[in-house]
Amino acid sequence: MTLPLQDIVIVEIDSYMAAPSAGAILADLGATVIKIEPLSGDPMRGMSRPLKGEDFDEATRDYDFGFDVDNRGKKSVAVALDQPEGADLVRSLVAKADIFMCNLLVNRQEKFGLDPNSLFTVQPNLVHATLTGYGTTGPDAWRPGYDVTAFFGRSGLYDAQREGDAGIVPMARPAQGDHTTGLAMVGAILAALRLAEKSGEPQVVETSLYETAVWTQATDYAVTAIDHAPVRRRARHEMLAITANRFPCGDGKWVVFNMMPDAVYWSRLCEAIDVEHLIEDPRFIDSRSRYRNMAALIELIDAALSLKSRDQWGKLFDKAGLIWGPVLGLHEVPQDPHAQAIGLFPTVAHPDIGEYQTVNIPMRFATADVKPQGPAPLLGQHTKDVLSNHGLSEQDIQSLLDSGTIGLGNSR
Repeated sequence: MTLPLQDIVIVEIDSYMAAPSAGAILADLGATVIKIEPLSGDPMRGMSRPLKGEDFDEATRDYDFGFDVDNRGKKSVAVALDQPEGADLVRSLVAKADIFMCNLLVNRQEKFGLDPNSLFTVQPNLVHATLTGYGTTGPDAWRPGYDVTAFFGRSGLYDAQREGDAGIVPMARPAQGDHTTGLAMVGAILAALRLAEKSGEPQVVETSLYETAVWTQATDYAVTAIDHAPVRRRARHEMLAITANRFPCGDGKWVVFNMMPDAVYWSRLCEAIDVEHLIEDPRFIDSRSRYRNMAALIELIDAALSLKSRDQWGKLFDKAGLIWGPVLGLHEVPQDPHAQAIGLFPTVAHPDIGEYQTVNIPMRFATADVKPQGPAPLLGQHTKDVLSNHGLSEQDIQSLLDSGTIGLGNSR
């Protein structure tokens, strides 16, 4: 079965999670992705949380599943850019590629001759894509950025997610901002490929953690950018509607509702949780009254929901036609029947550790079997093969190895 990008070649120089995640998506879509790593490897190698439990053999326990998800299906070529021939070697690989993708700040692109103007001289049809913390222009283009700083912190997202005005700043889970920005990078690259095809001209595209985070809050910013007023950070007892709130159940697990504050859904909720008497209570007789008495109402709903578990309530909510969702733990999601039915956690075969589950990209095709195309490479695993296919002789490769320009790393 034909994959969407199976004739596309990408050279990427990146590290950590954001740009590599874009490369992983493009590899899943069928592109040949050549990951250029320093001789010491991407700093993200070996940084994943280790597996918990005793039911794993040593090879599985030692495997870096976090690195794998952002680098699966790629080819690793270890190159020392700071060696005289290192950047020349990368430029020669780019000459036969369709896309060059990196997370290098502008000064480093220029230092190694990997900026758009330099690379267009060797590949005039290239798509040059950059993903950084804050972009390539503006007063903070020089500033390194991670998702916790550029995506969540500076964009206003952390502040907006406090539990009320006095709530502490929350902490995101690893790489949420990175992976969201990776999706933006993929969209930009695919659009640029189309534009290059139509115009016959090279293309330069970029995105950043900061820009992508602001876009994720566009509904807030559509108004805030005009009136410049602080966003209202609502605690549970300050929410506008009891039918659009979150609640703990008797087993300590939570549910979240998102329904209109009209009489229909209010009545359905009361009937489902056996508090019909609240429907005619003067304190809660209409949506405005319920808002004014939200703190008291929260206590009553909490008390009612404490009588059953989350899953018991779920069946009753569905029967009543409520719009709700369980607040699942991360460990519960892979066992979610819906996740299993849509193939959200496909299996990858690894030559050393066997089969394991990973996370699918959030796109499906009716006529293409888009899925992980293989595990992440070992450092330098494909250095020799890629350079040989590129036309370098055994003597050339040995010379580069002797000079410290390339590394064979952990080649099998």
